Amino acid sequence: MNFTRRSALGLGAALGLAAVAPWSASAAPGAPMRPVALGGVRLLESRYLANMRRTVAYLKFVDLDRLLHTFRLTAGRPTSAEPCGGWEAPNIQLRGHTTGHLLSGLALAAANTGDAELAAKSTRLVAALAECQAPSGYLSAFPEQAFADLEAGKSVWAPYYTIHKILAGLLDQHRLLGTAGALDVALGIARWIDTRTAPLSREAMQKVLHTEFGGMNEALANLFAITRDPLHLELARRFDHDEIFTPLAARQDTLAGRHANTDIAKIVGAAAEYDVTGEERYRTIATYFWDQVVHHHSYVIGGNANAEFFGPPDQIVSQLGENTCENCNSYNMLKLGRLLFLQDPSRTEYLDHYEWTLLNQLLGEQDPDSPHGFVTYYTGLVPGAQRQGKQGVTSDPGSYSSDYGNFTCDHGTGLETHVKYAENIYMTAGDTLSVNLFIPSAVDFHGASVRLETEYPYDETVRLRIDGSATFAVRVRIPSWVSNPRLTVNGTAVAASPGRFATIRRQWRRGDVVDLRLPMTPRWLPAPDNPAVRALTYGPLVLAARHGSSVPPVIPTVDPRTLRREPGRAEFSVQAGAERLRLSPFLDVHHEHYSVYFATPPEEQAPKTVAVYPLGADLAESTHRWPDAVLVGGAVPGARGIELDGAGGHVRLAPGLPANLTELTVSMWVRPDVIVNSTRVFDLGFNPQSYLFLTPRTGLGVARCAMKLSGMEGEDYVDAAVALPAGEWTHVAVTAGNGLRLYFGGALTGMNPAPLMSPLLLGATQLNYLGRSQNPKHPYLKGAVADFRLYGRALAEEEIRALAAGWAG
Repeated sequence: MNFTRRSALGLGAALGLAAVAPWSASAAPGAPMRPVALGGVRLLESRYLANMRRTVAYLKFVDLDRLLHTFRLTAGRPTSAEPCGGWEAPNIQLRGHTTGHLLSGLALAAANTGDAELAAKSTRLVAALAECQAPSGYLSAFPEQAFADLEAGKSVWAPYYTIHKILAGLLDQHRLLGTAGALDVALGIARWIDTRTAPLSREAMQKVLHTEFGGMNEALANLFAITRDPLHLELARRFDHDEIFTPLAARQDTLAGRHANTDIAKIVGAAAEYDVTGEERYRTIATYFWDQVVHHHSYVIGGNANAEFFGPPDQIVSQLGENTCENCNSYNMLKLGRLLFLQDPSRTEYLDHYEWTLLNQLLGEQDPDSPHGFVTYYTGLVPGAQRQGKQGVTSDPGSYSSDYGNFTCDHGTGLETHVKYAENIYMTAGDTLSVNLFIPSAVDFHGASVRLETEYPYDETVRLRIDGSATFAVRVRIPSWVSNPRLTVNGTAVAASPGRFATIRRQWRRGDVVDLRLPMTPRWLPAPDNPAVRALTYGPLVLAARHGSSVPPVIPTVDPRTLRREPGRAEFSVQAGAERLRLSPFLDVHHEHYSVYFATPPEEQAPKTVAVYPLGADLAESTHRWPDAVLVGGAVPGARGIELDGAGGHVRLAPGLPANLTELTVSMWVRPDVIVNSTRVFDLGFNPQSYLFLTPRTGLGVARCAMKLSGMEGEDYVDAAVALPAGEWTHVAVTAGNGLRLYFGGALTGMNPAPLMSPLLLGATQLNYLGRSQNPKHPYLKGAVADFRLYGRALAEEEIRALAAGWAG
């Protein structure tokens, strides 16, 4: 019963991403791995190409004059265009950021497709921005006063964030298309940044960096890579944020409570700075951050963060909500993974996570029924969530965003995500062609044509057809999630191991065929904070229950033994009580409610007695399954139990106590000396949204026991008939399983016959307190606690009476 991190799997470990394989490609020693140019890769018919076509249609449709309207107003130039809405509205401080994404999206799409219309539109946009920059050297869609306010410590949204998007877009225009004037405008922005930031002390600059600034260090490092001007590297370093860089460099995870996308972009910058400096500190920052986020802060679909903020490590089910997995976060995590793989092509896990997140989050962010590729902002994972637009901005009826009323950061990143699928499929090093992603496509290499044909991820087979005669090596990624892969060349087997590249060197001839078979089976992956809550995957696909218009109140409980295959591509069903749930690949579930996490009853029966803490002079746990209790703050042993001072003193019990319990009983003695609303007798949980607690008194004047999991609209609770008495010892007990019951002194004082939540959903609670709340704003208990017991079943009333009568002190 002692549940630890080793007992369940985070996303990375569950997918086998911990494996690090040596690079055995046939490249010359030291030859760098380089992506094949976008123009050298042709996408074939697939979901990827369909998504790209929708985004390209929008890139061609969107009116440049409307997006340039606020730039021209700021520069004092005439404009009669209709203003945009959302975060591009004339009164929104973030306005202008979408134009940066548009620059990148146009460049990526034009480079891949060779579309002259997209290239011409790029040229017009860059020229218009140059005109806006010309009068003063400043280029943005809002006045420069925003930066003076920022430096003065005033509240400003994120002015450097917008500058980063514009600068990054201009560099993409220069790098991918060679658009006239793009580099000149970028150099002008760099000169302005130097003028703006050079007078600031290091301390003052670090204060500026408390406000989100995107990946300014990334863009400036990339500019340095082009110009080799030392000033541009110096500028990049000015945006190194000590508050996040220093702990990461020391391999310390301090991410809890931090705004995820703000920090991810900075770490992309650290990876870019390593590229141009070779300084190991930058590499440590980037690799440690990636490892922590993927292995300890990511949901099963690959995304991270709840309501845009990182939670404590390994809190997943306890951090569910409608606003999990902001799509911008994953856009930036994929950028980071790509850079790290290019720096260390031995680590296939970077590509495994890239593919997993692309398939299970970002492909599905786009509405397949939208001709312009409208996208969501979050990918909610609370039970019964649905894909939807960002609250507060306009979405077209029945879709996720709109042409002009829904501009947000995720609208902007979507302009890039769906037009750059080709950038990571193939890479080369010397005479080796690396096949990284299984996206239907064609590429020429060393005089031969290579065509990748597959229905993956719905089908197990990936086929490479070689047309031409040449000698080179083909290096094929074998995903970490697969077991027993089979790789053949013209039917002859080649060694292939999960989590590695398989390299085939030969004289290729026209008609040669490489087949990679990746057997797919259903797998139930346990969440790291609750082994009884699992997600179902099939090969690289996360499956979701389709609820139609209904919304389950809590995580559905299913019987994995009833899982069966259904007609269709990767379609399944499973029994959930009296209902049979249809399960489909999550990327295919649109315009209806869904669930991706499921409760699964434990296979083994829980022991009657899970844990006993007498809490006298000895803090040991009596069954010897759990670590000792810990006294914190003003908590000290007393004549009977542990005395609590009401000013921070509390008892911390072992983590993981209620894991895998379909029923439970909490029994203990308490002496509250002062009755204060919202104090806690006990609080077993993770955070202020996931808990099981007992408070001596609420605002209603009575004691209450409540149980809740993050994402539930309300809490399950039972109120006592009275408040706990002050100044005397009282035995309290709570049973959960067949209803929720509360006992004082061995007598039933309150009952909730039909709670929505099973105790199975509590999981391996990380923070188990006596005398303290999960909510840091609540007061501490002043009094004493003793004889805490947790049972693995709901005790009968006579058993509760015996406990209440049996303690003597």
